[in-house]
Amino acid sequence: MSARRKPAPLLVVDGLHVEIGGKQILKGLSLKIHGGEIHALMGPNGSGKSSLAYALAGHPDYVVTAGRMRLGGKDLAALAPEERAALGLGLAFQYPVEIPGVSMMNFLKTALNAQRTSRGAKPLAAGDFLRTLRSRSQALGVEDGLLKRQLNVGFSGGEKKRNELLQLALLAPRLAVLDEIDSGLDVDALQMVASVMRSLQGPQEAQLIITHYQRLLHHVRPTHVHILADGRIMRSGGPELAEAVEASGYAAYGGGRAKSISAAQARPVP
Repeated sequence: MSARRKPAPLLVVDGLHVEIGGKQILKGLSLKIHGGEIHALMGPNGSGKSSLAYALAGHPDYVVTAGRMRLGGKDLAALAPEERAALGLGLAFQYPVEIPGVSMMNFLKTALNAQRTSRGAKPLAAGDFLRTLRSRSQALGVEDGLLKRQLNVGFSGGEKKRNELLQLALLAPRLAVLDEIDSGLDVDALQMVASVMRSLQGPQEAQLIITHYQRLLHHVRPTHVHILADGRIMRSGGPELAEAVEASGYAAYGGGRAKSISAAQARPVP
């Protein structure tokens, strides 16, 4: 009997070069993520973590100059941001934008029904949408009053993070990219984030957690951890790599190519 073939990766990033304002930020980054996996991308400020998130999402300021990005076998560079979202890419922002004049409830309904339409499903009727929304919002502690306000306008930092999580819970992306969603959160809020992430995870879905610190990873155990520095992945390993970084910092991770390591090898590059 032949060995069972491993499914194709959900996300393939190969030799990605990205620049913003003429400055090169990513310098040949490569990454593969399969369904059912949780990857943590760690690194110091300026290493290019958020640049990868924005390039994947299609932010126009982040220009891909070389390499490729494929989600579910589709070339992301050939797709508009809304097409990438319809394909199953979800991004939770570190600093969610404010959109005056658009209510949070209307935004969520429009986004959810656009996703459903793109996948060949019927838009939810108003009553069905409200029941779905209230079920998700109550689980996250999002009050009805917040849903009627303008999107993120006047929201506290914690309210903005809850809004980002509510969007993820409603849209259920195939690949959820969380860009430092743990910044500024207390322990209770971190546990809430972890709960939403666990609810999104399945054999066909994956997550990419972008973070400086290990504290979120205490609540959500990643299958893979990568250290990014100077626009490249310098080291890859399991959860033990995050523990090594917490103990010794990022200073020793610089130069060279990414190297997969075992638990016994999870220590800074000499």
